[in-house]
Amino acid sequence: MTATRVLVLGGKAGIIRKARALGYEIVHVQKPSAFDASVVEHCAQLLLVDFQDVPTVTALVRALHEQQPFARVFTQTEAAQVVAGHLTDALGLPGNSARTTRLLHDKSALRSLLNERGIGPVATLSRPTHRELQDFVKAHGAAVLKPTMGSGSLGVRVIGSPDETDAAWAWRQEFGLDAFLVEQLLVGEELSVETFSSGGRHTVVAVTGKETGGGTVELGHVVPATMTDRDRDAVHAMVLDLLDAVGLVDGPAHTELILTAEGPRVVESHSRRGGDRINELVRLVHGVDLEEATYRLAEVPDPLPEAVTDGAAAIRFLVARPGVVTSVTGAGDAECAPGVVDVDVQVDEGDTVHPLRWSEDRCGYVVARAEDAATAVRRAAEAAALVTITTEPATGQDTATLGDLLEEVDEVLDPFAAATTRATDARPQGVRQ
Repeated sequence: MTATRVLVLGGKAGIIRKARALGYEIVHVQKPSAFDASVVEHCAQLLLVDFQDVPTVTALVRALHEQQPFARVFTQTEAAQVVAGHLTDALGLPGNSARTTRLLHDKSALRSLLNERGIGPVATLSRPTHRELQDFVKAHGAAVLKPTMGSGSLGVRVIGSPDETDAAWAWRQEFGLDAFLVEQLLVGEELSVETFSSGGRHTVVAVTGKETGGGTVELGHVVPATMTDRDRDAVHAMVLDLLDAVGLVDGPAHTELILTAEGPRVVESHSRRGGDRINELVRLVHGVDLEEATYRLAEVPDPLPEAVTDGAAAIRFLVARPGVVTSVTGAGDAECAPGVVDVDVQVDEGDTVHPLRWSEDRCGYVVARAEDAATAVRRAAEAAALVTITTEPATGQDTATLGDLLEEVDEVLDPFAAATTRATDARPQGVRQ
């Protein structure tokens, strides 16, 4: 019997192992900069080519599909969502379309659609001038400035009052944020809703509570979020309306909201499972692995298992003062703390800790379980406090631009715009079979 053949764009080694464990024949497209030799044994073919190089990857995938067809195109990383939608359309395969993935990747397009449909309207302007930004902040008292695309709180800045507008504008220019929008500041509890869709039918699997410490970068999550039945019903209804509006057909979605005094309002949404180990929190509490369920779509029309609820799970991210790391202690103590199921310290002596500009600047995490959400949050926070990351000031000033940060992770925000300026002689750097 021939194994089901699937195309997987990007993702870490664990994602590929999970697909292979289901018995699929995997063709994996990965950026050379992200190559991990441990994936080779799990792949029928490994193409080391930038999956955000749209013309090149489209030509390669078309040729492979003609030789031996794929059942599905999968990705579980934000950087490849719009490319996956494009390839799904190009190959005529089932799954989320280019229109859907584009709407969920482009914050300005999504906001315009939601406002047109009356789904939690939020005042917004795309690419305002300096004067327009000043007028907008005066009208609304406060605002959020952010890129039209991206994730992980990259390039997000709160303008707390009209007096901060000029400084925010100057920062935007220095940071190199050209494609941006401004929205009214939403105030309230931050949540995300983890859903799974099959054939256009949507199921809410979990609602995640969030902690930002008053900033824009998330410092912790908990599943399930604590909320009233009335708020939960309103949140569920808004997310289902959103998924219908964008035409999501299959797979997971991660929708971020703020529960304001006027009701829930969408911040953004993505055609993938949530990052920040949210999938692990959902699996621990509800027994649902959204990554695995996604892959099962290649063979099963409705692969979502019945969810259960078993206590709560929380994650707390490790942060440290900016500077050069001189010592890391306490990880062992954190591992032995009550309820802790995972500790991952991602910095070591000699590494540089940057100011908390986006999610990539965090230093690791602690995951803990408990019988209820409040206890899980407390256990994760107490265990994280046992980890001490000592730094000494670094020489020089951290003035990284948006381009610098994207270069560090080898990504572009809009691969289709990048395709118009990419060299025409780009070729894959290697193919393994």
